[in-house]
Amino acid sequence: MVGRLLASKARPDFLKHTFDMNIEQTSSDPTLYFDDRAGKRRCWWCSVDPLYVQYHDNEWGQPLFDNVRLYEKVCLEGFQAGLSWWTVLRKRESFRDAFDGFDFERVVSYKPNKVEKLLKNEKIIRHRGKIESTINNARRAIEAIEMHGSLAALLWQFRPVNHQPPVDRATIQATTPESTAMSKHLRKIGWTFVGPTTCYAMMQSVGMVNDHLPDCALRRKIKSVGKLSVRLARLT
Repeated sequence: MVGRLLASKARPDFLKHTFDMNIEQTSSDPTLYFDDRAGKRRCWWCSVDPLYVQYHDNEWGQPLFDNVRLYEKVCLEGFQAGLSWWTVLRKRESFRDAFDGFDFERVVSYKPNKVEKLLKNEKIIRHRGKIESTINNARRAIEAIEMHGSLAALLWQFRPVNHQPPVDRATIQATTPESTAMSKHLRKIGWTFVGPTTCYAMMQSVGMVNDHLPDCALRRKIKSVGKLSVRLARLT
């Protein structure tokens, strides 16, 4: 984890704000949570499968700055469009195998015959537009790194400064002004399958916001990880 936090060599000016997670708020609604046998409380949506629990505990909301993993997140959130993240998560290792580990330096060179091969791969989501978008976004990722020094520098500039995390179902958001602004900018510079909802899901996933629910055991942990990641990044 720490290695990924230090992966970007560009000065992280986009991390100038501290993480404000508002962890004092609590919720008494039991339907919002999933308690395991040890009594550890988690957001309800991860109760489907141990793989989902692992994702919730070890990835979702953890600040991420690595170029390849950020590119992967953007692409996989794009594949999720119209589907569920659970569908994508179960296929993630197959996606990684199919797309050379989401190494954008390799994906950018994919030719039409590679697209046709991917469309026959039953282990991934076989959607021509999303596959071609992955190739297109590899080119955009390379351009972003050339211009900004890292993909994180491009994406993290849209992190909300005063984010208000959800406290109940009524306050769970699908988009925010920041995700809409990110979507608009990315589309302007050529990225595809990056609508406001997709962008917000990515922001949640890579730790730009901490949307773990108030009584989730990960809420406080993410606050600590967020502050640590800022301190480490500022040392680069």
